[in-house]
Amino acid sequence: MKVNENIKKRQKYLLDKIGNNSIAIVFAAKEPHYHRETISPARQDSDFYYLTGFAELDAIAVFIPGRSEDEYILFSQEKNPQEEQWFGFRVGQERACKDYGADQAYPLSQVEDMLPALIKGQEAIYFNMNDHDDQAAIMRWTQALQHQERSGINMPTDFIDISKITHAMRLVKDSEEIGLLRKAAEISAAAHLRAMQACRPCMLEYELEAELMYEFIKQGGRVPSFEPIVAGGANACVLHYSQNNAELKDGDLVLIDAGVIYNYYAGDISRTFPVNGKFSAEQRAIYQAVLTTQLAVIEAIKPGVEWIELQRLSEHLITEQLLALGILKGDLNDLLAAKAHQPFYMHKIGHWLGLDCHDVGSYKEQAIEDSWRKLELGMVLTVEPGIYIAPEAADVDKKWLGIGVRIEDDILVTENGYEVLSAAVPKTIEEIENITRISN
Repeated sequence: MKVNENIKKRQKYLLDKIGNNSIAIVFAAKEPHYHRETISPARQDSDFYYLTGFAELDAIAVFIPGRSEDEYILFSQEKNPQEEQWFGFRVGQERACKDYGADQAYPLSQVEDMLPALIKGQEAIYFNMNDHDDQAAIMRWTQALQHQERSGINMPTDFIDISKITHAMRLVKDSEEIGLLRKAAEISAAAHLRAMQACRPCMLEYELEAELMYEFIKQGGRVPSFEPIVAGGANACVLHYSQNNAELKDGDLVLIDAGVIYNYYAGDISRTFPVNGKFSAEQRAIYQAVLTTQLAVIEAIKPGVEWIELQRLSEHLITEQLLALGILKGDLNDLLAAKAHQPFYMHKIGHWLGLDCHDVGSYKEQAIEDSWRKLELGMVLTVEPGIYIAPEAADVDKKWLGIGVRIEDDILVTENGYEVLSAAVPKTIEEIENITRISN
């Protein structure tokens, strides 16, 4: 197995960023607890995987700049034929160096003895300050050195959150990551298309969920990016609807928000379509308003555009179209100033996408007003406007009540604009009706 060069580049960037007289300690996810014969699922910590490519749980990666032979040290589980017989293959220390590029690798059982010595003399420790278990380990190892202070040993004085570095790194994807995100979008798209083709009146929402999951697993994506949302009728007005157990009724829309994890990278797509294959006049009007907004926002994507510009554009277009439909009333500028769209469009235009579905990375460059992050080549984000008119919405003509529409795609920022990674899922009214009519 060849050591991943992209991961080596990430490690070098991290080492350069933290500088000499510093140490970075990154913890893997913990092994799941076992309850009788039930194994709780667990996934590798995203930052740990990003920096190491190492999927085994219960491991610790240590990065120390300036050491000629061992800037990257990995502590992991030892080879153990008996345990591997029950729970599967372990990489072990020899292959951790050979296949995963560790300069040195040691059994995890040695970490309590070795970490205090590695920390000794360092001025700063970088680690995930948001994890209580990680904090406790760092404090335990530094406290083990305290009795040596009077012997002239320097104790670390700076404790720094490593996520400020790793999360900024993860915002811009390399070519390998883009390939994995493209594949995740491809599988997610195929699952959405399958669900569209399978939909019938009187089905239950979870039956469509089963169609999604079948396609995910069939194509090698065994884990969804999140619990799929399959929301028929007014359920689509509940943003994080999760029951997925209602009947899909003739004449209603169904909103599906779902994506798959492929080799740790996430897809995230939303589509809304008629259960019986034909939009009503009101459904068609709301759907087209959302689609028009989404297409305009996507068209605005290119390097140098501030993320907030996409949000503001979506709010302006949604407000404009709600006004045209008579759902909002008044002067457009007054409605924009009052944020009159919020009862009907209450979420953001999208989010970063990567190792996590709602991926890490700030939306502002600095913690000051109006300093918003600009899009860069290699960033990946979702664009997902929606309009949701709850059944109990006040001062709205009853013909609109209970209609919820969201359309979401995965977008790569390219040199001159964008690429829609999830373009394989139809979204024009004509395309959707052609597919769903055939299935009905």
